[in-house]
Amino acid sequence: MTSEWRRRDGRIGVLTGAGISTDSGIPDFRGPRGVWTKDPIAELLSTYDSYLADPELRQRSWLARRDNPAWQARPNAAHAALVELERAGRAVTIITQNIDRLHQRAGFAADRVIEIHGNMFEVVCVECDYQTTMAATLDRVAAGEADPPCPSCGGVLKAATIMFGQQMDRRTTVAAALAAQTSDIFLAIGSSLQVEPAASMCAIAVDAGADLVIVNAEPTPYDSMATEIVREPIGTAVPRLVAEILG
Repeated sequence: MTSEWRRRDGRIGVLTGAGISTDSGIPDFRGPRGVWTKDPIAELLSTYDSYLADPELRQRSWLARRDNPAWQARPNAAHAALVELERAGRAVTIITQNIDRLHQRAGFAADRVIEIHGNMFEVVCVECDYQTTMAATLDRVAAGEADPPCPSCGGVLKAATIMFGQQMDRRTTVAAALAAQTSDIFLAIGSSLQVEPAASMCAIAVDAGADLVIVNAEPTPYDSMATEIVREPIGTAVPRLVAEILG
């Protein structure tokens, strides 16, 4: 029966996408009211080659970072439920596509969260090893530098996120694949499962024998692999599933 996966007592892998953070006031990207659905041009802000080539686009990107709702966002019931699962003694690893750090801010162990697309709170140079905080760089923007260059080499600065067309961090993707491969239960929560290699973690988990449970309002390319598909709102679905797992 479909419900039997809840009784598996091994490791739990969790892949989270933008949908888990919408209840915190952060819009998703591809949903009916998603950022890119409403404004397709906005997707260019996350495209690496366009960002490097267009100073005006970079200026717009810094303003978008300044105004990102994640600065004021707070973890919601779904984030809290995953913390409860970990604190109950289950071996849980979260692979998140999100850059908002809401899992860590909810209290989930930072060393058990794999940020496969990076985070928005740090800034890196594309030319050298310079790193700093987003807050410090936004202070430069507020002081009049619309597109602040790297203070070390003069290169282009960007958020420590993985943009479309940018090479993934190999250590991060290997860690994510290992977490998926060693899971007995793999929860995919709030992700369209259209962006690779993150989405392929579902296939890695299933191929290794995990039960895949997809919690998402819309169909995904991996639905056919799932042991169970949950369409109810994430804010109620995840706490319910965690309660059922913990029995």
